[in-house]
Amino acid sequence: MPAHDLALLTDAARAAGEVALQFWQKAPKAWDKPDASPVTEADLAVNDLLHGMLSRARPGYGWLSEETPDDTARLDTEYQFIIDPIDGTRAFIAGEQHFSHSLAVARNGRITAAVVYLPALDRLYTATETGPALCDGVAMQCSQKSLADGVNVLTSKHSLDPQHWRSTPPAFKRSFRASLAYRLCLVAEGAFDGMITFQDAWEWDIAAGSLIAERAGARVTDKRGAALQFNAPGAQSAGTLACAPALHKDLMPLITQ
Repeated sequence: MPAHDLALLTDAARAAGEVALQFWQKAPKAWDKPDASPVTEADLAVNDLLHGMLSRARPGYGWLSEETPDDTARLDTEYQFIIDPIDGTRAFIAGEQHFSHSLAVARNGRITAAVVYLPALDRLYTATETGPALCDGVAMQCSQKSLADGVNVLTSKHSLDPQHWRSTPPAFKRSFRASLAYRLCLVAEGAFDGMITFQDAWEWDIAAGSLIAERAGARVTDKRGAALQFNAPGAQSAGTLACAPALHKDLMPLITQ
């Protein structure tokens, strides 16, 4: 089943990319949602396409998407689609390349198939729960560095606030990408040694990328070190860490719980 779902997600992601690129760098209509996060007409168009395509193919699956009002009926389904139509909407609005489509299938709280697609780069990341993590069909391996090796971590400036650390924040190079799903994939391919977000993370932002990073060998947890669980009533995780295994082990005792 995961392989069949992966094929479906891949086709859907590529179709989503075709829609998104029709709006990209063409001043799409944009506005702020009640939580002050941005949304564009492209987000909604992609969401409509994905909902129609995926729901027709798997009518018994639940649905959780950033751009669809949540229906708690998903909690009673065995399988669920967890979708971010455009992750990195601010980057999309700015005409930058690093926005993505994040598509995942969950079963019993675990992600079983995942796709993250960056249409402006035509870069496709995929994984299933039992297969390798791939970038454009090539297997990936995460970094093997520890904190002492000097590491490059994808995170926001907010993550360096002293409140998040038991003492002084550890010394590492900080980098950033707008799409949280893409950050997880960059950890998977070893381009960065880890990613950290201490803020509560929406499931649609992390579902696909978390499996891809995990299947590439990264240690992926919430900020307390617990395994990520999906299709929760609140659809959020208590932060997310995805790191080289040694780096994750080094960081966890330093984090304020």
